Amino acid sequence: MTDAFVSRTVEVTTGDRETVHDLTAACASFLGEVARGRSGLLNVFTPHATAGLAVIETGAGSDHDLLAALRSLLPADDRWQHRHGSTGHGRDHVLPALVPPHVTLPVIDGALRLGTWQSVTLVDTNRDNPHREVRLSFLGG
Repeated sequence: MTDAFVSRTVEVTTGDRETVHDLTAACASFLGEVARGRSGLLNVFTPHATAGLAVIETGAGSDHDLLAALRSLLPADDRWQHRHGSTGHGRDHVLPALVPPHVTLPVIDGALRLGTWQSVTLVDTNRDNPHREVRLSFLGG
């Protein structure tokens, strides 16, 4: 099947502050175009050394709680050996070890199958790079 694997890049502007950006609608739209009732896997990947992907609840404060937890674990100060960029930028390079740059999710009958409150999110603590790419790849039969 020639369209068993389909991939597309989505551009995201995250701005100049820490953010949890909801990608769920973009994932659903992509699958609506390429999965067409098929089942398989959606891989979401961001090719950046300072961003990650998380499946979490959004809109009820969990996204803000995640950023607060990351600030506590990875303070934006001068303790980091990686020192270019804004103060504390070294922590942004540690982020993908805690919030990985990839997630693979089930697709059943053309639809993303998340839990009731789950969303697919891009987590970006890097204030120095406001433009991000996210690659969506569907593998299905």
